[in-house]
Parts: sequence; structure tokens; C-alpha cells
Amino acid sequence: MIPPHTVRIEFHSAFDMLDFVQAVSDHVGKAAGLDEDELHWVSVAVRESVVNAIKHGNKNDPNKRVIVEFSPVPSTASDELVIRIEDQGEGFVPEEVADPLAPENILKSSGRGIFLIRNFMDETVLKKVAGGMEIRMVKKLQRAGA
Repeated sequence: MIPPHTVRIEFHSAFDMLDFVQAVSDHVGKAAGLDEDELHWVSVAVRESVVNAIKHGNKNDPNKRVIVEFSPVPSTASDELVIRIEDQGEGFVPEEVADPLAPENILKSSGRGIFLIRNFMDETVLKKVAGGMEIRMVKKLQRAGA
């Protein structure tokens, strides 16, 4: 069941969808009251999460789907923006992901996505779900007068 005031996008694994997802993310972020810097970093986290879902989760299988949810919308509903991205892959153990800051990984050209997401968002939870992997990201919203 989709929570009220949630924007949900569901699509087959295709990198062509990245720009659309980013446009929706930017629109929702603006509606939630994110400033330009927050909007940028949330957008990077969403884009990286969707790339990971398509590439690593679904292994570029065009028959597998990716779900992206933004809630709550409108911004008056809460003090945080919750973004959930789910794939249909085999999943992984987040604690086993290599540390990108370890000396042996510093020069690698990939492997920083989850690290960056965790630094750009206020909360990040990765977990295996029935039929795939889910990342739940939270960005705290600054309220006028708060």
C-alpha cells in the first residue's frame, strides 16, 4: 500500500529513466522546501541509488523493475522527505561493501555510491526485502521559524 501524499514511479530497468527520475526528485525536493544545496545533494543520492538498482541490483535486466517513492508530498505533511528505492535483484549485505576510503580502494573508479549517499542524506537504511533490495533515505526538512 502506498502512503498518502506519495509520488511513486515504477519502471523497467533502463538508464533512459534517470533524467525523468531526477526531474521528479527535483520537483518533489522543491515542493518540500529544500534549498539549492540540499536539492543538489538529494538529487545526487537519488540518481546514484537508481543507477545502483539498475546496474547492480537488476543487473541491467530490462524485464526487472525499479520502484522509486517520495513521501510525504506536500511538504506541509512532515518534517522530513523520505525516498525509497527498490529493485528486484538478489540483494547484498551492506556491511560487506568495501570501504572506499581504505588505501586499497582509494584509486578505484567505482564503489563510492553508498558512501556518498550516506553522507548526503540524514538517514540511510539498506535492507533486503521480498523480491529485491531497498534503500530508504531521509532528508530532514528545515521549517521556517523553527
